[in-house]
This record gives sequence, structure tokens and C-alpha cells, in this order.
Amino acid sequence: MDERWSWVALALVPAVGWNARRYHELLAVGSPAELFRTSRRVLASRVGDDLARAVAECDAAATGARQRVAAERAEARLVTLADADYPPGLRHVPMPPPFLFVCGRLEREDALAVAIVGSRRPTTYGLATAERLAGELAARGVTVVSGLARGVDSAAHRGTLAAGGRTVAVLGSGVDIVYPPENAALARRIVGAGALVSQFPMGTRPLPHHFPLRNRVIAGLGAGTVVVEAGEKSGALITARFAAELGREVYAVPGNVSSDLSHGTNRLIQEGAKLVHDWRDVVDEWPPEWRRALRPAAADPATALPPATAGAGRLLPFLGEEPVAIDAVIAGSGLPAGEVAASLMALELEGRVRQLPGQRYVRC
Repeated sequence: MDERWSWVALALVPAVGWNARRYHELLAVGSPAELFRTSRRVLASRVGDDLARAVAECDAAATGARQRVAAERAEARLVTLADADYPPGLRHVPMPPPFLFVCGRLEREDALAVAIVGSRRPTTYGLATAERLAGELAARGVTVVSGLARGVDSAAHRGTLAAGGRTVAVLGSGVDIVYPPENAALARRIVGAGALVSQFPMGTRPLPHHFPLRNRVIAGLGAGTVVVEAGEKSGALITARFAAELGREVYAVPGNVSSDLSHGTNRLIQEGAKLVHDWRDVVDEWPPEWRRALRPAAADPATALPPATAGAGRLLPFLGEEPVAIDAVIAGSGLPAGEVAASLMALELEGRVRQLPGQRYVRC
């Protein structure tokens, strides 16, 4: 057996599983390959009889071979703690994941990364803010890390891709099981411009208790975590707490005090998180060597678009960050309904507006 796959086999021993403390206690005894070669009697003297029996009963060669075949099928690469290309930011957290599966590429430049997380059911303001912040940071060479979840996470990935930047999506499942399933196309785009990453073996389902573990990896990969809209019990707040525990910066976007989705972010600001309006608020207090690594943006995303076509451009003043029904655009512009519909479609194709359910539109 390729000894590298013994790292995955050890995690699939039922008595070890996702218990990071237990896995690292075993690593203190020896490498996974060494553990599987050690006699049960000798191992029991170090880790106890129950755990030694569980390790001895595991068919590590067959388990590792199945994982290798599944990884090859998904075009995923195994990276272990023993490998030089294990992400440095994650390597230095307490009890880091023993291994990662990666679809795509992790690059040295990903050390300069920021996590952007938030509600799975954000407002239009939250979606637009996440996309804008991600695009601003990505345009300056910052890798954006998030969790591929619905809502803010997806918006952060989309904003990064639109700016031509690098983004890393950390999954709460195996990299061969994209969740939520409607993000399959987005996941493929991320693989082409960054990476899908998981600490879980191939074939792992997206179970609820996996996501707090996933959130810790998100926090560990970023120099800081930005929270864009979060209720009082949002998973994004778990990521922010992990970031604080790891000594990483925590940032929050302020929100409407009457909105439930602003309670979590506004409380973070009360507790000392840095208030964020734009990308400058994220990088202003970075060490000088980090700021020197930023590259100047070619153009602000809003000004990088070509001029809108004349007819379609007349509708832009009637659109903003809040959804506007097509009937209101028709009434406000005084243009025929057919012309308004065609112009809105042209603006959507140009990336200037987005259509929401119910024929409502927002300006990008």
C-alpha cells in the first residue's frame, strides 16, 4: 500500500473518525503507516486495548486503495500533514486536519487569504455586499475562502470569479459530493480558478456535525474572517469564533438594526470585530509585508464594465440594491413594456443587473 493513503485509512477506523484529538494522540505514537504495522500488544501499551484493537482490525490496504480509486475518479489529490504543500496557515493551528483532499490547485499565493462567510438566506444587500467585497479583494490578489453554502458563501465565490481571482471552497462533505447540489456548476468554476478542499474522506455525506469542523478549516485558511449578515445562531458566527481563537482577525459588515440577519454581525462589532465597509477596512491594519503583496486593481469592478447600450442604459437610474419589480421600472421609465423587458435582459447579459424571483431586478 502507498503509505500516504494510510492517513485516510486511519480516519476511517470507527474508534478514530473525526476526533482530531484522538487522531493526533495516535500521531504522537507514530505515523499512520507505522501504527498499522505495529502489533496490537505493543500498540495497546501506548494507546489502550480498545483503540489498539480497532486499529489492528482495520484493513488499511483495502481501505486506502478504495479511497485512492475514488480520488482518481474525482481528479482529487491527497495532501497530508507530512507533505510540504500542506497549507501553511492551516498547518499552524492546534490539531490541524491530518489530511486534505483537493480538487484544483492550492498555490503559495493562497497564504494571503480572507474568509467571507454569512447567512444562507441573506437579503439582497447581503448578497451584493459579499460579491462586492470578494471582488474588491480578489482584484488585489487576495484569495477568498468560503464554504460553498447557499447565500453569502456562494456570492463570495461568484464575486471572486467575476474579478478573475482565486477562491477556495471548503466542503462539509467529500470533494466528490458537492453540497448544495445546485452549486455543482459553481464548484466546477471554482476548480478552474482555485480549489475545492475537504478534510473528509471520499464519499463522505454532508452531515450536520461536519459543518462546524468545516468552519474551523475556513477560519484556519484565512488571515481573517469577514462576516456578512448572520443571525444570532448562524454558523458564520462559529467560523468567526474559531478565527478569534486562532488569533486571526475578525471583521463584520454592519447591518440594519431592525433586521434579524444583522444581530450577529452587529454584536460582533460590539465585541471588538472590525467594522467593514470595503476592502480597505480589511487590509488597513495588515503587516507591511502583507500590504506590499497586494497588487493594484486594474479597475474598479463597477467601472470596468463597458458602457451600457443606449436603450438599456436609460433603465439603470431606476434600479438599485433593493429589488424593483419590472412593473415599477416600466412605470418609472415610461417606456413600452416590451422595450423594458428586452433592455433588462441586455443589462443582465452585460452583468449589470440580476433578475430575482417574481420578475424583480437589482443593480449589480
